[in-house]
Amino acid sequence: MNYLDFYKESIENKEDFWKKQADALDWFVKPETILSEDTNNYPLWLNDGELNACYLALDKHINDGHGDKIAFIHDSPVTQSINKFTFNEVKTEVAKLAGGLLSLGLTKGDTAVIYMPMIPQAAFAMLACARIGVTHSVVFGGFAPHELAIRIDDCKPKVIITASSGIEIDRLIAYKPLVDEAIALAEHKPDNVVIFNRKLGARIPFKKYDIDYDALVYGSEETDCVPVSSTHPLYILYTSGTTGKPKGIVRDTGGHATALKFSMQYIYGVKEDEVFWAASDIGWAVGHSYTIYGPLFNRNTSIIFEGKPVKTPDASTFWRVISEHRVSVMFTAPTAIRAIKKEDPNGEFIKQYDLSSLRTQFLAGERCDVATLEWYREHIPIPVIDHWWQTESGWPMIANMMGVEYLPIKPGSSGKPVSGYDIRIFGENGQELGPNEEGYVVIKLPLPPGTMLGLWYDDERFKAGYLTRFPGYYFSGDGGFIDNDGYVFITGRVDDVINVAGHRLSTAEMEEIVASHNSIAECAVIGINDALKGQIPLALVVVKSGDAMESFQLEHEIVHLVREQIGAVASLRNVIVMNRLPKTRSGKILRKLMRSIVDGDSYQIPSTIDDETIIDEITTVLSDYKIGAFK
Repeated sequence: MNYLDFYKESIENKEDFWKKQADALDWFVKPETILSEDTNNYPLWLNDGELNACYLALDKHINDGHGDKIAFIHDSPVTQSINKFTFNEVKTEVAKLAGGLLSLGLTKGDTAVIYMPMIPQAAFAMLACARIGVTHSVVFGGFAPHELAIRIDDCKPKVIITASSGIEIDRLIAYKPLVDEAIALAEHKPDNVVIFNRKLGARIPFKKYDIDYDALVYGSEETDCVPVSSTHPLYILYTSGTTGKPKGIVRDTGGHATALKFSMQYIYGVKEDEVFWAASDIGWAVGHSYTIYGPLFNRNTSIIFEGKPVKTPDASTFWRVISEHRVSVMFTAPTAIRAIKKEDPNGEFIKQYDLSSLRTQFLAGERCDVATLEWYREHIPIPVIDHWWQTESGWPMIANMMGVEYLPIKPGSSGKPVSGYDIRIFGENGQELGPNEEGYVVIKLPLPPGTMLGLWYDDERFKAGYLTRFPGYYFSGDGGFIDNDGYVFITGRVDDVINVAGHRLSTAEMEEIVASHNSIAECAVIGINDALKGQIPLALVVVKSGDAMESFQLEHEIVHLVREQIGAVASLRNVIVMNRLPKTRSGKILRKLMRSIVDGDSYQIPSTIDDETIIDEITTVLSDYKIGAFK
């Protein structure tokens, strides 16, 4: 199969192309209208069809005689346990949990929040919600009560499904007290909290709204799948926005299923019954698309991994999992590979395992640096595919489509546009730029199936953030360029969102927290390059006049404050005290200028700066602190 012809077909004959892909699914009512538009002239795909995501993930395969195949392998080095679940076993658990949720009063169109670690019950909860048409919103278990409360107030769940605890390497984290605190902080109060007790010793304070997970499942009857429309919201997934308020990305059901089934076959090149491993938390888009739904739609065995690339117990963990479970295709973040490389630079652990099953390694979540790519290929000589997508897209936008044609790899590039994505590079005024000219990465509408349906009850923000800047195009928020061979290079965010190990965190939100400290008069949080995590936040603060607090004490308190309100995922460790911050004459803080200086990149001093002498002040302070390029 030829990539170029395949891609052109998806752009020039998009309705026929996606109808063929949709026909590969089992619909309750087959769609007749393939492409239409909503009131924003935004695409709606397959909107008159009816289906159910849980049916496609489980029941279909059982009906086809594959019920005894393994659906999930839960590999948990932190609890030193491995458990396997067949499609039959998963369906029984999911159907009974779905019946239990119905008994609690949930019906099609309601919402539920899932706040759980990487355990099978988290997957069961997602699928149970999908089975009865309840829109789920998974919140990353590492987020603090404040973050959880914001999401509760936005999506207004009837029920929160949680677990007694998560495990962070060797530390037990009690979830129930965090959930109770979030509910106390939130204005919206859910009817019930369903708790799966892992029996690991975590404290579970009882509240009158609590329901025991096992008792609910045991006492319930299995329930059938509820047909939903193609555009029914399967889930809401919150991602950081530049205003500090998370954006609730809404994913449809029919387009999502069509795109994920397509991507498993044509991008990842995975055959049915093979083992696929996306090493991501279910709280992120990768976990939704490629730990839960995508592999199950394609009848693959998916690994739910509860651990880290290092320290659980060491840098050999990934290779053990691949070898033991005969993984064919894997997906992780470059951060994970960098962490392994740091601990095992010569790849000694790799030599201890049989990795012959592994055919392809995919990387995404942040830009893959050339050194990491080359280190991996040196020690494991298989295709290492960097690819690019967003929470908003839900599946890859730029890749090397391994199920179509394996194209030469260009280090630094995410590959070529994926079928359905008409990617362009625009200048500031909306003019299309030529080869190797860097600008804004935009995508001509309509986006293909599976991309965001919109923002949860925030239509104006959806239009302003994605559709208004370049009419007729989706604005990705990323910068980049396309070379003469059609390869796309993503150069980074053009807004103020920090990408920490693939986790997008809002600088605006962090600044709000830093500024809440009594000693702070003014602050800026920027993302700076980090060899391990891609980016880490750096706080630059101006203290209130007359404040005599020692800088190390101030740093300690601010780091604790951010960790308490956002979570350890924020990775803020450095706080630099400045006499002032660089600004334009109108008072706008020049964050991009500071990022360039810290990272050692070339920069131009903006003509709007109010005082150029501040550049010398910044470099002096950075040298004193030995931060970034000044180490």
